[in-house]
Amino acid sequence: MNTLAFDGGPGPWVLLFPLVWAAVVVTVVTVLRRTVWRGRRGPWQVRAERNGPSETSPITLLGRRFAAGEIDEDEYWRRLSVLDEQFGTLGKGGAA
Repeated sequence: MNTLAFDGGPGPWVLLFPLVWAAVVVTVVTVLRRTVWRGRRGPWQVRAERNGPSETSPITLLGRRFAAGEIDEDEYWRRLSVLDEQFGTLGKGGAA
């Protein structure tokens, strides 16, 4: 124990422990602020679809393209019918 002492007291290496703990606390708080506390999920969690298609589903992307004017109405309905056959998210007589 005497080899770690500097003139009878702890040396400057003692400052290393609070600095390491401060770095750990700052890292944990930063990760929590970016994920959990803002309502986001971490990359380890799977997003469950609750009320219809997710925001990155092909049907949602098709709707956004139609709303932005990138495709016309005929192409929208044609592609929507193909996606409906593949994903089956629409009802039997309803529209998106």
